[in-house]
Order: sequence, then structure tokens, then C-alpha cells
Amino acid sequence: MLTTDTGGTTYTKPSDPVEEVPPLWRLGLLGLQHVLAFYAGAVVMPLLVAQGIGLPPDEVARLVNSSLLACGVATLLQAVGLPGIGIRLPVVQGMSTAAVPSLVSVGLAAGGATAGLPTIFGAVIAAGLALFLVAPVFSRLVRFFPPLVTGTIVAVVGITLMTVAARQVGGGDPSSPTFGTLGHLGLAGVTLAVILLLTKVARGFVATLAVLLGLAAGTTVAAVTGKADFSGIGEAGWFGMTAPFHYGAPRFDLLAVLAVVLVMVIIAVESIGQFFAIGEITGREVEGPDITRALRADGLATMLGGLLNSFPTTVYSQNIGLLQLTRVRSRWIVAGSGVIMLVLGLVPKVGAVVSAMPAPVLGGATIVLFSTIAVVGVHILGQADLTDSRNTILVATSLGIGFLPTAFPQFAEHMPTRQLQALFESGIMLGTLTAVVLNLFFHHLGRRRPGPATPPAATGPVHTPAPLGANDPASGEKATDGTLAVTDFGFSR
Repeated sequence: MLTTDTGGTTYTKPSDPVEEVPPLWRLGLLGLQHVLAFYAGAVVMPLLVAQGIGLPPDEVARLVNSSLLACGVATLLQAVGLPGIGIRLPVVQGMSTAAVPSLVSVGLAAGGATAGLPTIFGAVIAAGLALFLVAPVFSRLVRFFPPLVTGTIVAVVGITLMTVAARQVGGGDPSSPTFGTLGHLGLAGVTLAVILLLTKVARGFVATLAVLLGLAAGTTVAAVTGKADFSGIGEAGWFGMTAPFHYGAPRFDLLAVLAVVLVMVIIAVESIGQFFAIGEITGREVEGPDITRALRADGLATMLGGLLNSFPTTVYSQNIGLLQLTRVRSRWIVAGSGVIMLVLGLVPKVGAVVSAMPAPVLGGATIVLFSTIAVVGVHILGQADLTDSRNTILVATSLGIGFLPTAFPQFAEHMPTRQLQALFESGIMLGTLTAVVLNLFFHHLGRRRPGPATPPAATGPVHTPAPLGANDPASGEKATDGTLAVTDFGFSR
């Protein structure tokens, strides 16, 4: 079908909107819009990891640029694809904040700062390879991660991250005499106030940038009051790339790999629902082979991320909302956004700007974002049957054990081996393993005892959240994987 744009150029517009290739100027403009919608989460995630393990500003800038580069590669793998890899739909991939606590724990256990990065990247590479290999049979593994388990894990993640947010609000270093001063609280308050105000009054595209605009406002106030250092921006170059394995050869620690593999499982469970949602929006039927190709792309992108000094990626839900809002379905526009990400990743000044954000400014955003993760966990748990006493015990025990290292890190000091010390340094790892093991013990091992009596039917209509089209291709039954995303405040996991 021939179509003429406003500039008088005639081009072929296929009947399938997913395959439409618009004029270059339109492709670039709409691709940039996707980049702006995803940008806040993509740059904040590596910033959180860097601050969590204690990296200096110049290394923070490196990680931000490396992450933008990895996001571009991941987006192109999904939208354009390779043989047997990629869903070939308008899927925008960004950094997964669900991985932040596990990556920080792994990095700190391996020595912190730059010393911990080889272990982090080794775990990321191994976890990506694991997802790539199990993608064809992943539908059979999902049953071990029902809403009961995923909700508990997500809640533990949120609760644990609240301490990180509080430390950032105070200034980042609890041993500093200025920690928790009114100046730091004021910067965090400005950031938080702008985010809350935009959440209330903004609509559409501006609402997706609430976090980014809040961070910009807080950083501006910090600059005016002399609490921000922008000297690194002038020193950074206009063009450059951090070499693969910049921090040394990756190290593969068993517990570190296990921690990130568990995160990748949760990311994959979440992504399946997002893929079905994109299929619904674009009018494409998403089936088992499509999911396999999509998860292979996730796994390959994560492996490449580890090679490029970056982290796991995931589908960004705010960009799915943008597809619905604009009614532009072309995967080539999203591919254009991937190219823009690659270009930004090759501009060191972009990373330098992000790394200049003071810790209290970042804390003003994360105090809401991290708490939101806990709320999402509670929402997922709403899909589980908590009238069953076994499920209640599972959730309570996992939350309690996961909170131990958060409350008293001293537990790790008395562990006999370094592996156990690493385990007891991370509430995320402890809580996750407890939830998985108890779910196997209560619901998969041995004869399952009868549950409690069925409660009386509700008198009114009951709504059970579920991902679009989330049917288990292996059994044909409705999936109950609790697939959700943190879409509030323009931030995606």
C-alpha cells in the first residue's frame, strides 16, 4: 500500500503495522521517544549497583555508558532478531532493577568496588547462558515459581532495598559526620516532591518521565547549593567505548551465579506476560516458539551484557504503554531506538552527567521506587491462596529469614566458609532460597496432604489479575505465574 507523508515522500506501508518501515525522519523521531520513555530506568539501575558496591564517579560513568550500549544490543536482538533468536516485535529492552540487590550483594561479598565487578559479570554471563539454554523448556520450570514464590521474592527484594534507599537519603556514607543532615534530607525531599507532583498532575508521555525529571530537579538544586560536583563531565570525552572485560577476566563463583540465575528466572517469568501483552497490542498471536526465541534473546543479551561490563536486561513496560498510547506498532521504529541507545552508549559525557547525581538526590527517588517493589510483591501474593496455612508459613518464614542480614549483618561473620558468609550477607539470597525450598517441600515433594476447606464463594464478582494470554503451552491451563512489572513512576524492572 502506497502512503505519502507530510513531506510529500511516498513509501510502501505494509498491511501488517509491525513490518511498516516509515521514512527515516519519522523513524528517528519516534525511536527517540521510546528512548526517552525508557531512559530513566536504564541509567538509574547501573547507578544503583555502582553506589551499592562503592564505585568512584568515573567508574559509575563507565557502567552507565556500558549499560546503554547493552540495552541497544538487547533491543536490536528482540526487534530485528537472528535465526532462532528474538521475537521480532516492537520490544524495548532495558536494565532490570530486580537484579540490583543480588548484584550488590555479590559485589560486596567479592570485595566491593572494582574488586567485586569480575564476580558480578561472571555471574551475569553464566545466568544469561543458563536462560539461553533452558528457553525451550522454560514453560515447564514456571510451575516452580507460582505467585506464592515470586510474590515472596519480590517482597523480600523491596524490603531489603529500603535500607539502601535510606542510606542514600542520608548521604551514602553512614560514617560521615554529615550523614542524615538537613541538607541531605532537603535534596532527597525536593526529588521526592517533584516525582509525587508529576505523578499526580502529569499525563501520558510526561508521566513516564517523572523519575527522570525528579532527579533532574534534585540535581539542579544540588548544583545551585554547591552540593554537586560536575567536574567529571568536562573531563569525559565525546566519543569512546569501555573495552570488554575492562575490569579483568570474569570470575564464576557458585553462590553468585545461583543468586543471579534465580533473578533471571523471575525476570523471565515476568517477561512472558509482557510478550503476550505486546502480541495483543500489535495483533500478533504469540505462541510457544515465539516465547522461546524471545527468552533466547534475553539470555544472549544478558551474556553480551556481562562481556560489555553491564547487567541483565528485561522488557520495559512503559514502552509497551507507549505502543498503546501512540498506536505505532512498527518493530523497525523500536530497532531505530536501539541504534540511538548504541550511539548514546558511545558518548562518555552521557555517563558522566548521570554519575554527577548526589546520593541524597538518588535516594529521593529510590525511597519510593524500592518501596514500590515491595508493594508489587504484596500484589502478586494476592493471587496466592493464603488461606492455606502452609502458604502463610512459607511467606512468613521467607520474609523473616530474608530480613536477618538486613537487621544484623553480623550473622555472616560467624559462618565457617566464605560461601556461607556470602549467603548470610544477602537477605535477597536467603529469602529467595527459603521460598523456593519451602515451595518444593510443601507442594512438590512426597504426597500432598489435603488443604483447608474451600471457603464460601464470594457474593460479588472476583477479579484475579493475570498476564495477557498467559496460558501454559505445556498444559493448556491458565498460568498463575503472577507476572507483573513495576510500571509506577515510569520505572521498569
